[in-house]
Amino acid sequence: MSTVGLGIPAPRPSSAGAPTAGVPSDGPLRDTFGRVARDLRVSVTDRCNLRCTYCMPAEGLDWMPGDSVLTTGEFIRVLTVAVRDLGIERIRFTGGEPLLRRDLEEIIAAVAGLPSRPEIAMTTNGLGLTRRIDGLVAAGLQRINISLDTVDRERFAEITRRDRLDDVLAGLAAAKRAGLDPVKVNAVVPDRADLGALPDLLAYCLDHGYELRIIEQMPLDADHAWQRARMVTADEILATLRTRFTLLPDPAPRGSAPAATWVVDGHRTPRGPARVGVIASVTRPFCGDCDRTRLTADGSLRNCLFATSESDVRTVLRTLPDEEIDAAIAAIWRGDMWRKAAGHEVNADGYRQPDRPMSAIGG
Repeated sequence: MSTVGLGIPAPRPSSAGAPTAGVPSDGPLRDTFGRVARDLRVSVTDRCNLRCTYCMPAEGLDWMPGDSVLTTGEFIRVLTVAVRDLGIERIRFTGGEPLLRRDLEEIIAAVAGLPSRPEIAMTTNGLGLTRRIDGLVAAGLQRINISLDTVDRERFAEITRRDRLDDVLAGLAAAKRAGLDPVKVNAVVPDRADLGALPDLLAYCLDHGYELRIIEQMPLDADHAWQRARMVTADEILATLRTRFTLLPDPAPRGSAPAATWVVDGHRTPRGPARVGVIASVTRPFCGDCDRTRLTADGSLRNCLFATSESDVRTVLRTLPDEEIDAAIAAIWRGDMWRKAAGHEVNADGYRQPDRPMSAIGG
């Protein structure tokens, strides 16, 4: 099967042949295709207080045992190595649901206090955000994405299996009041029957000054029930939005951002023209421009959201002499990044879904 449509980079002849050879011993996180990881996604917990149908079963999952999850100090140490030694410039905290970590403000404050301070962001479902947003911003949070698939109360309860729409909307408003701008909304379209409600969701975001990001459903559900034929595609999303809005090409460069964006004609924000984005990881992959690396709550490094292998740093944290830990973490991380594949291969025959679901990997 051809991989031309995967958006993967052309291999560099000098290093593409042997991913275990030639691992850099210093400098930033590079792979054999010339990509450099500057963006770190950190899952601080696999636990969640919603039960979204496209993510996990109604009864939840077998959560990671408490002693397997990195402690406050362990997270801070790994993130310090990432920023100080490996050139990470952006850190996004995710879950599960990151607000279930009571020490999140402490971790964020430690990262914000590093000499080469990275940009600090968070993806959350918004539950409980009203109580913590001021403390999170004071600690150093600069950007936020809040998950919201619909503004229809009944459908929200069906998708999340919780009647908590008001709490999410309150969290969005609190984030805006706290000065985070733009407040971004992440939406998944679980079923084609939900397509018709997308213009209402975009209208809500435009009316309140939020920036909508619509995400193709990815094969990362705990039930492994994802089917490509049933997935709502970027083309369908855009066609539906255009039944009510005029979308113009965005002149701003996309860079390594996962979302392709469009300007919503006739709508403005204090920042300028209103925009809507679509993250089409399946039908329009952007692997060639990927600059991400990932850390799970139990201390595993992943060089791709869809990776089927990981590298353990928790054992290093808990077994090596203190003076050897930082160098060992950096070496393991460089090796993990060096082994990154050209693309995620979701569109290839024989694709195998990762064992971990999205809630345990982090968005």
